[in-house]
Amino acid sequence: MSDKPFDLSERLEDFAAAIIILYNTKPLSFAGEYLAKQLIRSSCSSALNYGEALGAGTARDKVHKLRICLKELRESLRNLNIQVKANLLSENSLNTLRDENDQLIRIIVTRIKNSN
Repeated sequence: MSDKPFDLSERLEDFAAAIIILYNTKPLSFAGEYLAKQLIRSSCSSALNYGEALGAGTARDKVHKLRICLKELRESLRNLNIQVKANLLSENSLNTLRDENDQLIRIIVTRIKNSN
């Protein structure tokens, strides 16, 4: 177990960075390139919108930004699932990323519920 404190911002940034790294050296088909670009956008957007939520001026604005973060995380997970089903990437190669994506979704859902 790590002595490092839990930092959701860092986990979201690490998730986005892992997605970017995944596609840095991967030869892509048309569909693979399309989905890769969209996945990079959605994973990075989740981290960026969480940062916006941290700086929100009101509770309502914070929840709004958290919901955008959640939407982007769900899009990322759906994208990863499509890539596995289309045999663009192997399920084994994405297990860790999909698990982290799912955990991040659960955390953001909890943050939204606790904000109300």
